[in-house]
Amino acid sequence: MNTRIAVIGLGYVGLPLALEFAKHFAVTGFDINSQRIAELSEGKDRTLEAEPGVLQAVLKQGNNNSKGIYFTNALADIKAANIYIITVPTPVDRYNAPDLSYLLQASEMTGRVLKPGDTVIYESTVYPGCTEEECVPVLEKASGLVFNKDFYVGYSPERINPGDKVNKLVNIKKVTSGSTPEAAERIDSLYKTIITAGTHKAPNIKVAEASKAIENAQRDVNISFVNELALIFDRIGIDTNDVLEAAATKWNFLKFRPGLVGGHCISVDPYYLAHKATSLGYHPQVILSGRRVNDMMGAFIAGKVVKLMIKKGHTIKGCKALLLGLAFKENCPDIRNSKVIDIYNELRQFGVETDVYDPLADREEVMKELGIGMVSRQETDKNYAAVIIAVAHREFLEMDFMPYKKNNAVIFDVKGCIGKELADARL
Repeated sequence: MNTRIAVIGLGYVGLPLALEFAKHFAVTGFDINSQRIAELSEGKDRTLEAEPGVLQAVLKQGNNNSKGIYFTNALADIKAANIYIITVPTPVDRYNAPDLSYLLQASEMTGRVLKPGDTVIYESTVYPGCTEEECVPVLEKASGLVFNKDFYVGYSPERINPGDKVNKLVNIKKVTSGSTPEAAERIDSLYKTIITAGTHKAPNIKVAEASKAIENAQRDVNISFVNELALIFDRIGIDTNDVLEAAATKWNFLKFRPGLVGGHCISVDPYYLAHKATSLGYHPQVILSGRRVNDMMGAFIAGKVVKLMIKKGHTIKGCKALLLGLAFKENCPDIRNSKVIDIYNELRQFGVETDVYDPLADREEVMKELGIGMVSRQETDKNYAAVIIAVAHREFLEMDFMPYKKNNAVIFDVKGCIGKELADARL
């Protein structure tokens, strides 16, 4: 069979996947965002995930009969595919309940072009059972086809780490699964084509779904533990990072760092697992307690900065602070679910006029999504009463903080990324 792939959703997960497959197969990249399609068709990637030159190279090949890529927002253009890979966002709503609207919309659209013999693979993070219980019925209804007779389904959880140029798609082992043993084998073989680190074929789709959910829930709980330690050690008056360095001298100590836990995975996936558990009559304790601790860290940091400002003699109301970084992690422009906004909002409630600078975040997106007008690098030379390094972007590691320090500014290093002698406090 001539493999023709359609990747639906071209964000931080879908684009790298589409580009890798395009080196081996004919790929159509589909997204409902026409601006995104126009940019990608011109070889521009605002997520910065595409390797330099790779996007242009596969575009030049074109979507011929064997390999290359073509970008579109027209549903009819993906009708010729026989493998559909869905990589759309799965966020939570304001009540922290799973928001499956993007996933179900993508399933309905895919169902409209589904043909006998086709396979649909989901990569979006979900709770165990979601693919077969929520997505498959939508595919069946939209297509008029019968599951596991006319079409097949698989689940292969994404493991993309935005901004990481070392742990990339191809060298992270991939979990795969399928709705039948034969489908599972076909899907596993497909991913083996691009994943040099190899694959792990899970026994069924639910296991694959659960594996993704617990990867991030485990990390969330571990970070919440050291965040709670940071809250305790702040009251004792000792440096959390100093304690972690000492404890890490034991061979089996897990050296997690305190910090803000945002983004579209670690701060979201635990709620998906908790949702499924609650629906089955079990109310998780550890998972949700970790979420509560991590969600309060922004307010704690802002409060700590204000206390340090008072100690240095600054009048709080009307003074100026500089917040460095708005993305949810270093060297990445992604602002989705960033917890840095919690620091910003808390400082504003104290009456602190707060400037925000992030060299990677898109200014228009920040204004549209968060209502914040970011300052430029040239505008960061004001006489600030406080400077908070919230994200460890490479540019911030090279900044000179001495002028701020000489002006009696409080320098709070959330990430522990600058010299200890420069920071008044670290998380």
